[in-house]
Amino acid sequence: MAQETRPSGVVSLPFSGNYPRVILMPPVHQLPFEKPLYELEERLLKLESQLDPTPAERESMRRMRVELTQMTRERYQNLDAWQTVQVARHPERPQTPDYIELVFDEFVELHGDRAIGDDRAIVTGFAKLAGRKVMLIGHQKGRNLKERNECCYGCAHPEGYRKAMQKMEMASRYGLPIICLIDTPGAFPGVGAEERGVAYNIAVNLRDMSTLEVPIVCVVIGEGGSGGALGIGIGDHVSILEFAYYSVISPEGCAGILWKHVRHADKAAKALRFTSKDLLKMGIVDEVIPEPLGGAHRNHFHMAATLKGSLMEAIQKLDGMSAAQLLEHRYQRYRRMGVFHEGDTDTKSA
Repeated sequence: MAQETRPSGVVSLPFSGNYPRVILMPPVHQLPFEKPLYELEERLLKLESQLDPTPAERESMRRMRVELTQMTRERYQNLDAWQTVQVARHPERPQTPDYIELVFDEFVELHGDRAIGDDRAIVTGFAKLAGRKVMLIGHQKGRNLKERNECCYGCAHPEGYRKAMQKMEMASRYGLPIICLIDTPGAFPGVGAEERGVAYNIAVNLRDMSTLEVPIVCVVIGEGGSGGALGIGIGDHVSILEFAYYSVISPEGCAGILWKHVRHADKAAKALRFTSKDLLKMGIVDEVIPEPLGGAHRNHFHMAATLKGSLMEAIQKLDGMSAAQLLEHRYQRYRRMGVFHEGDTDTKSA
Protein backbone atom coordinates (compact mmCIF):
# COMPACT_ATOMS: atom_id res chain seq x y z
CA MET A 1 0.00 0.00 0.00
CA ALA A 2 1.27 3.48 -0.84
CA GLN A 3 2.70 5.50 2.02
CA GLU A 4 1.41 9.03 2.59
CA THR A 5 3.88 11.64 1.44
CA ARG A 6 3.79 15.29 2.40
CA PRO A 7 5.59 18.31 1.02
CA SER A 8 8.57 19.54 3.01
CA GLY A 9 7.51 21.65 5.96
CA VAL A 10 3.92 20.41 6.18
CA VAL A 11 2.64 19.81 9.70
CA SER A 12 -0.42 17.75 10.47
CA LEU A 13 -2.74 19.16 13.12
CA PRO A 14 -4.16 16.30 15.23
CA PHE A 15 -7.86 17.13 14.94
CA SER A 16 -10.14 14.61 16.56
CA GLY A 17 -13.79 13.68 16.54
CA ASN A 18 -15.75 14.99 13.58
CA TYR A 19 -13.33 17.81 12.76
CA PRO A 20 -11.56 17.50 9.40
CA ARG A 21 -7.79 17.18 9.51
CA VAL A 22 -6.11 20.36 8.32
CA ILE A 23 -2.50 20.45 7.19
CA LEU A 24 -0.42 23.54 7.94
CA MET A 25 1.37 24.46 4.73
CA PRO A 26 4.75 26.20 4.45
CA PRO A 27 4.44 30.02 4.61
CA VAL A 28 6.01 30.36 1.15
CA HIS A 29 2.97 28.65 -0.38
CA GLN A 30 0.26 30.55 1.46
CA LEU A 31 -2.37 32.09 -0.77
CA PRO A 32 -3.30 35.72 -0.01
CA PHE A 33 -6.87 34.98 1.03
CA GLU A 34 -5.70 32.15 3.34
CA LYS A 35 -3.66 34.41 5.64
CA PRO A 36 -6.29 34.56 8.44
CA LEU A 37 -6.59 30.76 8.33
CA TYR A 38 -2.85 30.23 8.79
CA GLU A 39 -2.69 32.77 11.59
CA LEU A 40 -5.41 30.86 13.45
CA GLU A 41 -3.69 27.54 12.71
CA GLU A 42 -0.43 28.84 14.16
CA ARG A 43 -2.17 29.91 17.36
CA LEU A 44 -3.83 26.51 17.61
CA LEU A 45 -0.56 24.70 16.99
CA LYS A 46 1.10 26.59 19.85
CA LEU A 47 -1.66 25.58 22.23
CA GLU A 48 -1.57 21.95 21.13
CA SER A 49 2.19 21.80 21.58
CA GLN A 50 1.79 22.16 25.34
CA LEU A 51 2.51 18.96 27.22
CA ASP A 52 -0.15 19.31 29.95
CA PRO A 53 -2.87 21.80 28.94
CA THR A 54 -5.36 22.97 31.53
CA PRO A 55 -9.13 22.35 31.14
CA ALA A 56 -9.52 25.99 30.09
CA GLU A 57 -6.85 25.57 27.42
CA ARG A 58 -8.50 22.37 26.16
CA GLU A 59 -11.79 24.20 25.81
CA SER A 60 -10.02 27.03 23.99
CA MET A 61 -8.47 24.54 21.57
CA ARG A 62 -11.87 22.96 20.92
CA ARG A 63 -13.40 26.33 20.11
CA MET A 64 -10.50 27.27 17.86
CA ARG A 65 -10.89 24.02 15.92
CA VAL A 66 -14.55 24.75 15.35
CA GLU A 67 -13.76 28.33 14.34
CA LEU A 68 -11.00 27.20 11.97
CA THR A 69 -13.25 24.63 10.31
CA GLN A 70 -16.07 27.14 9.89
CA MET A 71 -13.75 29.87 8.62
CA THR A 72 -12.06 27.54 6.11
CA ARG A 73 -15.40 26.28 4.82
CA GLU A 74 -16.76 29.81 4.47
CA ARG A 75 -13.67 31.08 2.66
CA TYR A 76 -13.61 28.24 0.14
CA GLN A 77 -17.34 28.28 -0.49
CA ASN A 78 -17.10 31.92 -1.54
CA LEU A 79 -13.97 31.99 -3.71
CA ASP A 80 -14.08 34.35 -6.66
CA ALA A 81 -12.83 33.29 -10.09
CA TRP A 82 -9.27 34.61 -9.62
CA GLN A 83 -8.94 32.96 -6.22
CA THR A 84 -10.05 29.70 -7.85
CA VAL A 85 -7.20 30.09 -10.36
CA GLN A 86 -4.76 30.57 -7.49
CA VAL A 87 -5.95 27.36 -5.82
CA ALA A 88 -5.81 25.45 -9.13
CA ARG A 89 -2.17 26.55 -9.52
CA HIS A 90 -1.13 25.84 -5.93
CA PRO A 91 2.40 24.31 -5.95
CA GLU A 92 1.36 21.50 -3.61
CA ARG A 93 -1.83 20.57 -5.44
CA PRO A 94 -1.90 16.87 -6.43
CA GLN A 95 -0.70 16.24 -9.98
CA THR A 96 -1.00 13.26 -12.31
CA PRO A 97 2.01 11.40 -10.76
CA ASP A 98 0.41 11.78 -7.32
CA TYR A 99 -2.86 10.28 -8.53
CA ILE A 100 -0.98 7.46 -10.27
CA GLU A 101 0.49 6.58 -6.89
CA LEU A 102 -2.69 7.01 -4.83
CA VAL A 103 -5.57 6.04 -7.15
CA PHE A 104 -4.26 3.26 -9.39
CA ASP A 105 -3.08 -0.21 -8.32
CA GLU A 106 -0.49 -0.57 -11.09
CA PHE A 107 1.00 1.64 -13.78
CA VAL A 108 3.27 0.80 -16.72
CA GLU A 109 4.42 3.91 -18.56
CA LEU A 110 4.53 3.98 -22.35
CA HIS A 111 6.99 6.40 -23.95
CA GLY A 112 7.46 8.20 -27.25
CA ASP A 113 5.50 9.18 -30.35
CA ARG A 114 7.55 7.03 -32.82
CA ALA A 115 8.59 10.19 -34.66
CA ILE A 116 10.28 12.93 -32.60
CA GLY A 117 10.69 11.83 -29.01
CA ASP A 118 9.08 11.49 -25.61
CA ASP A 119 7.29 14.62 -24.37
CA ARG A 120 7.49 14.67 -20.57
CA ALA A 121 4.54 17.09 -20.33
CA ILE A 122 2.16 14.20 -21.05
CA VAL A 123 2.47 10.83 -19.32
CA THR A 124 0.75 7.75 -20.80
CA GLY A 125 0.53 4.12 -19.81
CA PHE A 126 -1.44 1.05 -18.81
CA ALA A 127 -2.98 1.23 -15.35
CA LYS A 128 -5.32 -0.73 -13.10
CA LEU A 129 -8.23 0.97 -11.38
CA ALA A 130 -9.66 -1.30 -8.67
CA GLY A 131 -8.45 -4.26 -10.73
CA ARG A 132 -9.86 -2.89 -14.00
CA LYS A 133 -7.33 -2.37 -16.82
CA VAL A 134 -7.42 1.15 -18.27
CA MET A 135 -5.28 3.45 -20.39
CA LEU A 136 -4.19 6.53 -18.46
CA ILE A 137 -3.28 9.81 -20.15
CA GLY A 138 -2.34 12.87 -18.11
CA HIS A 139 -0.48 16.15 -18.03
CA GLN A 140 2.39 16.56 -15.59
CA LYS A 141 3.95 19.88 -14.57
CA GLY A 142 6.81 18.71 -12.35
CA ARG A 143 7.47 19.48 -8.69
CA ASN A 144 10.95 21.03 -8.69
CA LEU A 145 12.72 23.33 -11.15
CA LYS A 146 14.47 20.46 -12.98
CA GLU A 147 11.21 18.54 -13.50
CA ARG A 148 9.32 21.67 -14.49
CA ASN A 149 11.87 22.51 -17.14
CA GLU A 150 11.71 18.95 -18.50
CA CYS A 151 7.90 19.04 -18.51
CA CYS A 152 7.71 22.66 -19.70
CA TYR A 153 5.35 23.33 -16.77
CA GLY A 154 2.78 20.97 -18.29
CA CYS A 155 2.76 22.61 -21.75
CA ALA A 156 2.85 19.78 -24.28
CA HIS A 157 4.53 19.79 -27.71
CA PRO A 158 3.09 18.15 -30.87
CA GLU A 159 4.89 14.90 -30.01
CA GLY A 160 3.05 14.81 -26.68
CA TYR A 161 -0.33 14.91 -28.38
CA ARG A 162 0.79 12.30 -30.94
CA LYS A 163 1.95 10.07 -28.12
CA ALA A 164 -1.37 10.46 -26.33
CA MET A 165 -3.40 9.69 -29.46
CA GLN A 166 -1.33 6.63 -30.33
CA LYS A 167 -1.86 5.20 -26.85
CA MET A 168 -5.59 5.94 -26.97
CA GLU A 169 -5.88 4.15 -30.31
CA MET A 170 -4.06 1.18 -28.77
CA ALA A 171 -6.55 1.20 -25.89
CA SER A 172 -9.42 1.20 -28.36
CA ARG A 173 -8.00 -1.84 -30.17
CA TYR A 174 -7.80 -3.76 -26.87
CA GLY A 175 -11.15 -2.53 -25.54
CA LEU A 176 -9.68 -0.59 -22.60
CA PRO A 177 -11.44 2.44 -21.09
CA ILE A 178 -9.43 5.66 -21.33
CA ILE A 179 -8.89 8.08 -18.43
CA CYS A 180 -7.50 11.56 -19.15
CA LEU A 181 -6.28 13.81 -16.32
CA ILE A 182 -6.07 17.42 -17.55
CA ASP A 183 -3.76 19.94 -15.89
CA THR A 184 -2.10 22.43 -18.23
CA PRO A 185 -2.01 26.19 -18.78
CA GLY A 186 -1.99 25.45 -22.53
CA ALA A 187 0.02 23.85 -25.31
CA PHE A 188 3.67 24.90 -25.60
CA PRO A 189 3.76 28.26 -27.45
CA GLY A 190 7.31 28.05 -28.84
CA VAL A 191 8.41 28.40 -32.45
CA GLY A 192 9.51 24.75 -32.65
CA ALA A 193 6.08 23.52 -31.54
CA GLU A 194 4.42 25.69 -34.17
CA GLU A 195 6.81 24.48 -36.87
CA ARG A 196 6.04 20.86 -36.00
CA GLY A 197 2.29 21.50 -36.16
CA VAL A 198 0.98 21.70 -32.61
CA ALA A 199 -2.39 23.13 -33.70
CA TYR A 200 -2.76 20.44 -36.35
CA ASN A 201 -1.97 17.66 -33.88
CA ILE A 202 -4.50 18.99 -31.38
CA ALA A 203 -7.10 19.10 -34.16
CA VAL A 204 -6.27 15.51 -35.12
CA ASN A 205 -6.79 14.46 -31.51
CA LEU A 206 -10.19 16.18 -31.38
CA ARG A 207 -11.23 14.36 -34.54
CA ASP A 208 -9.85 10.93 -33.64
CA MET A 209 -10.93 10.91 -29.98
CA SER A 210 -14.50 11.46 -31.14
CA THR A 211 -14.37 8.14 -33.04
CA LEU A 212 -12.82 5.83 -30.41
CA GLU A 213 -15.17 2.96 -29.57
CA VAL A 214 -14.32 2.72 -25.86
CA PRO A 215 -15.42 4.79 -22.84
CA ILE A 216 -13.42 8.00 -22.33
CA VAL A 217 -13.49 9.75 -18.95
CA CYS A 218 -11.81 13.16 -18.67
CA VAL A 219 -11.12 15.01 -15.42
CA VAL A 220 -9.75 18.55 -15.08
CA ILE A 221 -7.62 18.23 -11.94
CA GLY A 222 -6.05 21.71 -11.96
CA GLU A 223 -5.70 24.05 -14.90
CA GLY A 224 -7.64 23.38 -18.07
CA GLY A 225 -6.12 25.89 -20.45
CA SER A 226 -7.14 26.35 -24.07
CA GLY A 227 -6.38 23.80 -26.82
CA GLY A 228 -3.69 22.26 -24.65
CA ALA A 229 -6.46 20.87 -22.46
CA LEU A 230 -8.82 20.04 -25.32
CA GLY A 231 -6.10 17.93 -26.97
CA ILE A 232 -6.89 15.15 -24.47
CA GLY A 233 -10.30 16.43 -23.41
CA ILE A 234 -12.89 14.83 -25.72
CA GLY A 235 -14.80 12.33 -23.61
CA ASP A 236 -18.08 10.63 -22.80
CA HIS A 237 -17.95 11.88 -19.21
CA VAL A 238 -16.10 15.12 -18.42
CA SER A 239 -15.72 16.18 -14.80
CA ILE A 240 -13.77 18.85 -12.95
CA LEU A 241 -12.43 19.18 -9.44
CA GLU A 242 -14.22 21.77 -7.35
CA PHE A 243 -11.41 24.36 -7.41
CA ALA A 244 -10.05 23.70 -10.90
CA TYR A 245 -10.87 25.77 -13.98
CA TYR A 246 -11.46 25.00 -17.67
CA SER A 247 -11.13 27.86 -20.14
CA VAL A 248 -10.60 28.83 -23.76
CA ILE A 249 -7.69 31.04 -22.65
CA SER A 250 -5.75 31.82 -19.50
CA PRO A 251 -6.93 34.90 -17.54
CA GLU A 252 -3.56 36.56 -18.15
CA GLY A 253 -3.84 35.94 -21.89
CA CYS A 254 -7.38 37.29 -21.95
CA ALA A 255 -6.37 40.38 -19.95
CA GLY A 256 -3.48 41.03 -22.32
CA ILE A 257 -5.80 40.96 -25.33
CA LEU A 258 -8.79 42.87 -23.95
CA TRP A 259 -7.21 45.23 -21.40
CA LYS A 260 -3.62 45.27 -22.72
CA HIS A 261 -2.11 44.30 -19.35
CA VAL A 262 -1.96 41.20 -17.13
CA ARG A 263 -2.82 43.26 -14.04
CA HIS A 264 -6.44 42.88 -15.16
CA ALA A 265 -6.27 39.07 -14.88
CA ASP A 266 -8.79 39.01 -12.03
CA LYS A 267 -11.29 40.95 -14.17
CA ALA A 268 -10.69 38.55 -17.06
CA ALA A 269 -11.16 35.52 -14.80
CA LYS A 270 -14.58 36.77 -13.75
CA ALA A 271 -15.61 37.52 -17.34
CA LEU A 272 -14.54 34.09 -18.65
CA ARG A 273 -16.91 32.19 -16.32
CA PHE A 274 -14.66 29.15 -16.14
CA THR A 275 -15.15 27.93 -12.56
CA SER A 276 -16.64 24.52 -11.85
CA LYS A 277 -20.01 26.02 -10.87
CA ASP A 278 -20.24 27.99 -14.12
CA LEU A 279 -19.19 25.02 -16.25
CA LEU A 280 -21.73 22.68 -14.65
CA LYS A 281 -24.50 25.23 -15.09
CA MET A 282 -23.64 25.68 -18.79
CA GLY A 283 -23.41 21.93 -19.42
CA ILE A 284 -19.71 21.96 -20.29
CA VAL A 285 -18.91 19.40 -17.58
CA ASP A 286 -21.03 16.52 -16.32
CA GLU A 287 -19.83 16.47 -12.73
CA VAL A 288 -18.06 18.62 -10.14
CA ILE A 289 -15.91 16.47 -7.86
CA PRO A 290 -15.78 17.94 -4.34
CA GLU A 291 -12.39 18.71 -2.80
CA PRO A 292 -11.34 18.29 0.84
CA LEU A 293 -11.86 21.18 3.23
CA GLY A 294 -9.36 23.86 2.23
CA GLY A 295 -8.59 22.40 -1.21
CA ALA A 296 -6.94 19.29 -2.64
CA HIS A 297 -3.46 20.55 -1.67
CA ARG A 298 -4.32 20.07 2.00
CA ASN A 299 -5.18 16.39 1.85
CA HIS A 300 -3.89 14.36 -1.10
CA PHE A 301 -5.26 11.07 0.24
CA HIS A 302 -8.79 12.38 0.70
CA MET A 303 -8.80 13.92 -2.78
CA ALA A 304 -7.44 10.73 -4.36
CA ALA A 305 -10.11 8.59 -2.69
CA THR A 306 -12.87 10.90 -3.93
CA LEU A 307 -11.45 10.96 -7.45
CA LYS A 308 -11.15 7.17 -7.51
CA GLY A 309 -14.80 6.77 -6.59
CA SER A 310 -15.85 9.21 -9.31
CA LEU A 311 -13.77 7.43 -11.98
CA MET A 312 -15.13 4.01 -11.05
CA GLU A 313 -18.72 5.25 -11.11
CA ALA A 314 -18.29 6.98 -14.48
CA ILE A 315 -16.72 3.93 -16.13
CA GLN A 316 -19.38 1.65 -14.69
CA LYS A 317 -22.13 3.79 -16.19
CA LEU A 318 -20.47 3.83 -19.62
CA ASP A 319 -19.77 0.09 -19.58
CA GLY A 320 -23.38 -0.69 -20.42
CA MET A 321 -23.24 1.14 -23.75
CA SER A 322 -22.40 -0.45 -27.06
CA ALA A 323 -19.78 1.13 -29.35
CA ALA A 324 -22.51 2.74 -31.45
CA GLN A 325 -24.24 4.12 -28.35
CA LEU A 326 -20.97 5.52 -27.03
CA LEU A 327 -20.25 7.36 -30.27
CA GLU A 328 -23.77 8.77 -30.47
CA HIS A 329 -23.70 9.80 -26.81
CA ARG A 330 -20.34 11.53 -27.31
CA TYR A 331 -21.55 13.31 -30.45
CA GLN A 332 -24.73 14.56 -28.82
CA ARG A 333 -22.84 15.67 -25.71
CA TYR A 334 -20.84 18.20 -27.71
CA ARG A 335 -23.72 19.14 -30.00
CA ARG A 336 -25.69 20.30 -26.95
CA MET A 337 -23.02 22.80 -25.91
CA GLY A 338 -23.80 26.43 -26.51
CA VAL A 339 -27.17 28.11 -26.09
CA PHE A 340 -28.80 30.49 -28.48
CA HIS A 341 -32.23 32.10 -28.90
CA GLU A 342 -34.20 32.38 -32.09
CA GLY A 343 -36.49 35.36 -32.21
CA ASP A 344 -39.28 36.31 -34.56
CA THR A 345 -37.63 37.77 -37.65
CA ASP A 346 -40.88 39.07 -39.10
CA THR A 347 -41.05 42.83 -39.07
CA LYS A 348 -44.28 44.68 -38.63
CA SER A 349 -45.02 47.85 -40.44
CA ALA A 350 -45.65 50.88 -38.37
